[in-house]
Amino acid sequence: MSSQQVSPSVARAAQFSCEKDPVTGSRGVAVTNHPLASAAAIEIMARGGNAADATVAALFALTVVEPMMVGFFGGGCAVVRTADGREAVIDGLCTAPMGCTPDTYTPVSDDWPDYMETANRENRVGIRSIAVPGNLRAWCEMLDEFGTLKLQDVVEPAVRLAENGFLVTPYLASCIAEHTADLSRDPAIAAIFLPAGQPLAAGDKLVQRDYAQTLRLIAREGPETLYNGALGRQIAEYMTANGGFVTADDLAGYTTEWRTPVHGNYRGYDLIGPPPPCSGGVHVIQMLNLMERYDIAGSGFGAPETLHLVLEALKIAASDRRAATADPAFVNVPVARLVSKTYADRRRAEISMDCASDYKAQVLLNESDNTTHVTIADGEGNVVTSTQTINSLFGARLVFPGTGIIPNNYMYLFDPHPGNALSLEPGKRITSGISAFIGMKEGDLAFALGLPGAHRIPACVFQAIMNIIDHDMSLQEAVEAPRVFTQGQEAEVEFGFPPDVHEALAKLGHTVRGVAHVGGGMAAIGFDGAHMEGAACWRADGAPMAIGGGLAREGVTFWPDPTKAHKEQ
Repeated sequence: MSSQQVSPSVARAAQFSCEKDPVTGSRGVAVTNHPLASAAAIEIMARGGNAADATVAALFALTVVEPMMVGFFGGGCAVVRTADGREAVIDGLCTAPMGCTPDTYTPVSDDWPDYMETANRENRVGIRSIAVPGNLRAWCEMLDEFGTLKLQDVVEPAVRLAENGFLVTPYLASCIAEHTADLSRDPAIAAIFLPAGQPLAAGDKLVQRDYAQTLRLIAREGPETLYNGALGRQIAEYMTANGGFVTADDLAGYTTEWRTPVHGNYRGYDLIGPPPPCSGGVHVIQMLNLMERYDIAGSGFGAPETLHLVLEALKIAASDRRAATADPAFVNVPVARLVSKTYADRRRAEISMDCASDYKAQVLLNESDNTTHVTIADGEGNVVTSTQTINSLFGARLVFPGTGIIPNNYMYLFDPHPGNALSLEPGKRITSGISAFIGMKEGDLAFALGLPGAHRIPACVFQAIMNIIDHDMSLQEAVEAPRVFTQGQEAEVEFGFPPDVHEALAKLGHTVRGVAHVGGGMAAIGFDGAHMEGAACWRADGAPMAIGGGLAREGVTFWPDPTKAHKEQ
């Protein structure tokens, strides 16, 4: 089916056209939220690397071309499945510095929407908003465990992009313009994005030579230059001198967590997702369990009764997320109960088909939508789906002088009020909505997907999986289809759903607010034997790329054969 078409059986209540085209290949597929990062991944696979090699290359490239979204001084999570069936979740989420305590910040309010805010925005912008980074160590460990190439090889495309520059996209330009006031407060970051005091515009070339040198240092010395070496000492000294919390001991003490994925099953599909402190794996499975007793295919995509059920499931998951999802080293998260069919049966009884339930809004406003995602698979059957971020746009909105590094502002994800599941504690990992998923059918790969979008991520993945399984959508349709979202407050309903659907939901008791988009750009790969398809959606600069073809048939030589021609003479 063309990506520009949607079958009537799929769009019973919401007609939509896909804006992007999928790609197909048999030797490798890479879907990232920037074409230059997808190209870096494909380059690495063309050079003989596998999905893990290509993922690390793409992530380093994204730190250059999506500098507002991701950096190695940030945090993230990757779900990996290898060709021989091994599964792993690599948790590189940031941690609170050891010098921090539950009352480190001064909250400005005990009520929403200002509940997470602190005096002088200290937990949100600037040197005191920076948490201990996990990404660089996690990426390098992924490469060591699952990759085949050297660090120097996979960092090379990012070095070229930083040294030679690239053209700023309209999306990046709008992000710079939107945050000019904060960026102008720090001379080092202003020099990069506000040359001569003016924000870079779409089509301008962005060159990051200091960052290219930092990447070369990492390529030579590995992650230890940050965690136990000269680069880390330089950054720690700068942090201490300027009132930051991250010390050399914090960097040296950081460790990744290699976690066992959470598993679920939905209508015969086995699902693999990330466990806490990522909330998505648990709550996507929980919501699908709630839906399993309903005829979602029969009610149809975009029908008011379907969307009503989706919104009710989202409310139930939101109530559990706020209460129970946090760093399992600090909070006892009842994963087995939350993902069980029995628990879903009990909570399903709370859903009425006739009216919206009245749940207390479980609003999470602090987690940033500004994240990135990559989904990459090679021709051997290795798959990585990974979500990474520095939290807010441009993280802490500063650059460590002389390095080009934009650090995270992950301290904003901790509850500044003591005594709660997400409260700040030394060494505690932040929690996240990351919902990178792999789907299997009868032991074979079926799909892998994920997206940015903060607390909206689980809702979007939940709906995409139903699009694939219940609504029989093509992969491209599944990632681009209109979405809804709620946490118990108003229901965000994309304008892709027609007005009569908005009105029908309102009549059921939902407080409907029409929105341009819910969540970010999904990156997905579908599998059909040796055939792979990649799809990215209109909500970001995403671009799928693929490798087909192959080497020449064995025994093929140039024609005519000079030796044979000589003998015939």
